[in-house]
Amino acid sequence: MFGTFEDEVEAKIFFGSTEETKEEKSERVSPYNGVVVSLAQVCDAEDAKRALDIAKAAAPVAAKTPMSQRILWLKDVATKLQLYREEFAVMLAKEVAKPISFARVEVDRCSETILLTVLEMGNLKGETIPTDIMPSGKKTLAFYRHEPVGVVVCITPFNFPLNLVAHKIAPALGAGNTVVLKPTPEAPMTAYMFAQLFVESEFAVKDALSVVYGDAEVGSALVTSDIPRVISFTGSVPVGKIITRQAGIKKVSLELGGNAATYIDRSADIQMAAERCTYGAFVNSGQVCISLQRIYVHSDVYDAFAEALAKEVATLKVGSPYEDDTFMGPLIDEESKQRAKTWVASARNEGAFVLTGGEEVNGIFPPTVMVNVKDDMNIICEEVFAPIVSLIEVPGYDHAIEKMNDSPYGLQFSIFSNDLKMTQTFIDDAQCGGVVINDIPTLRFDVQPYGGSKLSGVGREGPKWALEEFTEIKSIVIC
Repeated sequence: MFGTFEDEVEAKIFFGSTEETKEEKSERVSPYNGVVVSLAQVCDAEDAKRALDIAKAAAPVAAKTPMSQRILWLKDVATKLQLYREEFAVMLAKEVAKPISFARVEVDRCSETILLTVLEMGNLKGETIPTDIMPSGKKTLAFYRHEPVGVVVCITPFNFPLNLVAHKIAPALGAGNTVVLKPTPEAPMTAYMFAQLFVESEFAVKDALSVVYGDAEVGSALVTSDIPRVISFTGSVPVGKIITRQAGIKKVSLELGGNAATYIDRSADIQMAAERCTYGAFVNSGQVCISLQRIYVHSDVYDAFAEALAKEVATLKVGSPYEDDTFMGPLIDEESKQRAKTWVASARNEGAFVLTGGEEVNGIFPPTVMVNVKDDMNIICEEVFAPIVSLIEVPGYDHAIEKMNDSPYGLQFSIFSNDLKMTQTFIDDAQCGGVVINDIPTLRFDVQPYGGSKLSGVGREGPKWALEEFTEIKSIVIC
């Protein structure tokens, strides 16, 4: 399969287990140097409908496939992914300019996500129910079990174009469903390579996975169809709202935006907090839903923290994604870079100052720290999705938590404090899907439930919870 892959750059369509190409292709250029790195087939609504029809036809067979085969299938993919670890990492660096060291980490996490799914598959079970618990009942054998929903549509983003695909298709296929995947247009080859591992496995369920490429037209055809029972989407709030309106009567799982925040208490380890906040704000160029965007700092330690943070940021290597020691590369496209500049200019006009960064260097928008930021500035009210973090001075915890919660987003928050009572209070007070104590809100383990409240989405990812999302409960009574 991958023996001659170095020369292959064309992401083909998978109509089930059958590969096809089209006359019209789209080019993907590197965000780092503008070189064409891959090609994708230009799909349309008819391609999406064809893929759905194939998935529908294959669904009964997939549902009856023994769990033992599905386990062998997923394990085989995880093993092959490690075998071709470097090829996948290089493609991530090419298509989305992810620094190669972080690209390797994503490949490893992807393998782990698949194996975590395997571990959880055996736990997806029902239980017996005492139907004579009330006088109106009677003694029966009653129980429930989980069954595959049928067809699942998965729509994935550019920032983690391998592992976030795994978080959707591994549990969906593991639960016995068929899947139509529409990957991000920014990384078609990464998705195609990954799909190949599934389709070409000796344990594959025939036609269980289809892959089509495109944007709004293809996405709309998938979402509005009556065929899928679940739409699993990770992306922006505006698109999430469109999907919610279009989907109709089916399950919709949405992992949307965030505006992650942390509070630095005066009891915190300032140096450790600065080191971790530097990582959390600028890893993946700030293009993470839980990227640290707002740092509320107690006034007693504000100056010391700002100084420590600036020193840490100065140590980051920014540049080529192909070098092992690069921490941060470019943003995904020119539009994102210009938007980042606009955020900084807006904050400056409102009275904020740039502590470090703020100006493009060698075509890359650098890690940027804003100070003198106030509660009503746009730069902390909206999701920036760029390597920009803002420091906000506060008199104490009560003010910080009020402002952290005063956001339309609620994905993940954190606190740095050695005050045990304060951290316990924070767990109760934080209005979000996940809280982290003495580390960054950017911290995520693939085994955990992941998702948010408010505009940050509906539902939870993580293999255990995704398996439940991709199944339906059937209740059985034997009299």
